[in-house]
Amino acid sequence: MKNFFKYAAGIFFAFLFRLIPIPNVEPIMSTMMPYAKRWGVFAGVLFTFLAMITFDLITGTLGFWSLLTIGTYCLIAVFAGFFFKNRGKVKHYVVFAVIGTLFYDAVTGLGVGMLVFNQTFVQTLTMQIPFTLIHLVSNTLLALLVSPALYKWVLKNPKWEASKVVAYFKKIVGV
Repeated sequence: MKNFFKYAAGIFFAFLFRLIPIPNVEPIMSTMMPYAKRWGVFAGVLFTFLAMITFDLITGTLGFWSLLTIGTYCLIAVFAGFFFKNRGKVKHYVVFAVIGTLFYDAVTGLGVGMLVFNQTFVQTLTMQIPFTLIHLVSNTLLALLVSPALYKWVLKNPKWEASKVVAYFKKIVGV
């Protein structure tokens, strides 16, 4: 409960950002990495699951695809928890975003294209390349900008702890 508002801030940011209608530009990777860095595997997985399930439930897009994307991103969050154990520089966010994006797109793009849509490997790969390039560029930029800012201004900031936020609001309303 101590970090409730820290999770809520990240989920709210991810939700709002995902509403922007730009294909294949989403903040899940860049928001998950700081949680995994700060508190480890469980925190990264919990954040990822909550951010993605919340979006899919509220937007009415929950379905088979949700299970695949949430599961894949949660697996990436497990790896992030271990990767960031002794790393924390901006370059580490970028490196992990590139590796994580390639893994994610291989599983969700290549795997689904061939298994679900009965496409050939060449058809799937041809359509996946531009999609993955956009995903790599956007995740790299978000890893440079969002990940370090979220870590510094929210996750490490004691003002975002539940007791401090509640005390602040009590002060405002005069309770």
